[in-house]
Amino acid sequence: MLEIEIKFRVGDLAAVREQLLAAGAVLHIPRLYERNVVYDTADFALRDAQKLLRLRQDEQVRLTVKAPAPTADALSQAKVREEREISVSDFDTAEAILLHLGFEPKLVYEKYRETFHLNGLEIVLDELPYGYFVELEGDEVAMRPTADLLGLVWEERLLTNYLALMAHLKETHHLPFTDITFANFAAVTHNLW
Repeated sequence: MLEIEIKFRVGDLAAVREQLLAAGAVLHIPRLYERNVVYDTADFALRDAQKLLRLRQDEQVRLTVKAPAPTADALSQAKVREEREISVSDFDTAEAILLHLGFEPKLVYEKYRETFHLNGLEIVLDELPYGYFVELEGDEVAMRPTADLLGLVWEERLLTNYLALMAHLKETHHLPFTDITFANFAAVTHNLW
C-alpha cells in the first residue's frame, strides 16, 4: 500500500477549514487528539533504513510501518512511501509486544487532527505543538488543483514528515527536548518559523 501525500504549513487552520467547506468538502473525522510513539532498535536501525514503526492512539489504536516505496515514481511531486497499518485492541499490550521484540520508544509526538474528504483526497488539518499544517493524501493528479482551490501555494508544499521538521527546529533553535508534545512547547516563547 502506498501513501502519497504533501503537506503545507499554514498560519490559520480556520481559514482553510472555511475554504474546504465552501468547496464542498465532507467532514470525515471531527477534530481529535492523537498521541504517537515511534519505536526503533537501540542503534536506530529502522531510522537508518528510512523506516518508521509507530503506535498511534486517538479513538482507536493503530500500529504502522512506513518504508521507502519500492516502485516510487522519480517524477512524482509528492512524497511517496510504503505504508502498512493495522488496528490493535490495546495500546499497552501492543507496546509490551514491541518492547519484548527489542524495540524501544524513541520519540513521542502529539497533535490534534481534523479529517475531510474532497476531490477523492483525504485532507487533514493538523495542529502540532510547533505549528499548523494541511496534508493532502491520495491521488496525486487531484492534489495540485485541490491545493489551488484551497489557496495553498504549490511551490511551498513540504515533502517531509513532522519528525524531520522537528529535527530541523531542534537544531535551528537549540531546543532542549526531542518529544513533540504540547507540554514541551509551552515554554517556547519565540517564533520558530
